[in-house]
Amino acid sequence: MLTIDQLTKTYKAGDTALREVTFRVPRGQVVGLIGPSGAGKSTLIRCINRLVEPSSGAIRLGETDLVNLGGRELRQARRRIGMIFQEYALVERLTVMENVLSGRLGYVPFWRSFTRRFPGRDIENAYRLLDRVGLLEHADKRADALSGGQRQRVGIARALAQEPELLLVDEPTASLDPKTSRQIMRLITEICAERQLPAIVNIHDVPLAQQFVDRLVGLRAGQVVFDNAPDRLDEEKLTEIYGAEDWTATDQDDEEPDPASGTQGSLRLVGTAT
Repeated sequence: MLTIDQLTKTYKAGDTALREVTFRVPRGQVVGLIGPSGAGKSTLIRCINRLVEPSSGAIRLGETDLVNLGGRELRQARRRIGMIFQEYALVERLTVMENVLSGRLGYVPFWRSFTRRFPGRDIENAYRLLDRVGLLEHADKRADALSGGQRQRVGIARALAQEPELLLVDEPTASLDPKTSRQIMRLITEICAERQLPAIVNIHDVPLAQQFVDRLVGLRAGQVVFDNAPDRLDEEKLTEIYGAEDWTATDQDDEEPDPASGTQGSLRLVGTAT
């Protein structure tokens, strides 16, 4: 379980990005983190993996308080946290297999990582992961030869190669078309269910989040203003999170029904937010 307790982040200039944020993510649950730009979503994710230092509060992964770690202990704790990035963060000149194996860099000696000679069990696991994300036949391709959706699948496989206890996912569909976005979200949620992985997904596409995640946490000005099941997110709560908008408008013509999910169109945001 991931536990975030009274987490606050105030920058040196005096701006407060997070204000006493508190919630828990149990095993196997996928939480969608929503809110307007500047609400603190990215700061929250970066505080969890300590890319940003919290000002106060606690972040516990199991029994480990991540806030109080440093040096080697922090490096070891980061191995337990898989990260999936918006812009994929792949090494373009390396093959798909080499990018997936880079998820093992925290576990192998320097000479192995430098020469890219990984243990046989790591290579076998990488093949299994590529098969799971549907890229087995692309193992020897360079990363820069892949489509956006394929690159994101490589990023998922790389994160899983760490054998993480938590997934942090930062805007995984922002650069993808609607169909590929649904496929990527479906893949993430299925894998989390299979492995009982808790995950936090920072996502701007509210209808997509409602379709796939188990729970939504809404931030506004660094504070949690919504924490509930996706079907409890109504017009009033959307307005509290994002501001005034016509939240009831839908468009059935924008995209065809998705047979795998049963969704018949999606919410469209219409009007001018204030």
